[in-house]
Amino acid sequence: MRVNSLVTVAALLLASMLAACSTNGHRFTSEYGAMKDAGYQLPEIPIYKVPREYHRQVVEYETDEAPGTIIVDTGERFLYFVMEDGKAMRYGIGVGREGFGWSGTARVAMKREWPTWTPPAAMIRRQPELAEWRGGMPPGLNNPLGARALYLYQGGRDTMYRLHGTPEWWTIGNATSSGCIRLLNQDIIDLYNRTETGAKVIVKR
Repeated sequence: MRVNSLVTVAALLLASMLAACSTNGHRFTSEYGAMKDAGYQLPEIPIYKVPREYHRQVVEYETDEAPGTIIVDTGERFLYFVMEDGKAMRYGIGVGREGFGWSGTARVAMKREWPTWTPPAAMIRRQPELAEWRGGMPPGLNNPLGARALYLYQGGRDTMYRLHGTPEWWTIGNATSSGCIRLLNQDIIDLYNRTETGAKVIVKR
């Protein structure tokens, strides 16, 4: 009798844990803890402070685009990585503030781990204090491109827009960047690992 009771309790606990990871058919992940990556120690993200809809999660997503395509919905602040069987991995994003947005279709021409950040000349004119990084800011925990960057090209030319990480987790879900699409560092690492060079990227307003 006691064994049966223990089995019942264990089953109830498991069911409770599974229920906590699923809401309205969406499966939530919790891989936002501290992690070591390429010699850098990424800090834990206080993910409970980030609205739950912006947590990385698998969702139902109907599209005619092929698996491996990235679709960015800047209005909703979501990035979708198209998967098989009508699914997508969805990430919360930060987008360009008014006047700095970009939309269109591009390709991932390059992928970089812990990239160097070089502010464009136009940004330096707006923010002269960035001139010290004219030759590039070295990779690191405070680098605006974060842990990874995917470089978007259109017609063989650099759009100057990136999908990249950010140490500023509190900006996810907001319009604060100079046009690039930013993700939590742990999320850009996940997206980077899924994305092939040459992948199609659709950015919608």
